[in-house]
Amino acid sequence: MKYYINVLSKAVLAGIVIAIAGTIYLTVDNKVIGSFLFGFGLLVVVSNKLNLFTGKVGYVIDKKPSYLIDIFIIIIGNLLGVLLIALMVNLGGLTHVRASAISSVDLKLSKNLLESFALSIGCGMMMYLGVDGYYKNKNDFGKVVVVLLAVMIFILAKFEHSIANMFYFTAAGQWSFKSIIYLIVMLLGNGVGAVIINGLEKIATKTEGK
Repeated sequence: MKYYINVLSKAVLAGIVIAIAGTIYLTVDNKVIGSFLFGFGLLVVVSNKLNLFTGKVGYVIDKKPSYLIDIFIIIIGNLLGVLLIALMVNLGGLTHVRASAISSVDLKLSKNLLESFALSIGCGMMMYLGVDGYYKNKNDFGKVVVVLLAVMIFILAKFEHSIANMFYFTAAGQWSFKSIIYLIVMLLGNGVGAVIINGLEKIATKTEGK
């Protein structure tokens, strides 16, 4: 039980950090600057070893089946974290953030599910590359660069990040059956993208030099 409380608490913290990063992104008009500032969120997550779904799901093929319980708890924790910050934003009267969130969510829900799934795969790939690159890079500057670039790329490419979207949907006040279906598809897409990169890396490593 103590272990799962730890998993949940680190997941809530990760959700809070990503939601704060999302708030900054929605506040800034320049999307390049916004995507750079959003990178702060992932840097805090990886440097503090917090539990963010998109940073953890790619390792599911390396773990025991019980790791799926961790993933489920992480999703719940991330959701709780983003809900807290979205509540703070709305109570704080940050109407510009809400307006920007509504515009963003309307665009996301205008896509069909296949499009959302495909864009979510792209995000999952970039998130895995950013997180795994951080842990594999021995140079501190290199760690920062790989994380920031991974975040900037997925945002500017308009890939779909399921946890950030939980925040956007909440800030916009647009939770519905449709939005829940879209979020489930995005969660699956993020997972598929991360697992694809991890799996291919493993194949490349095992077959290298043969």
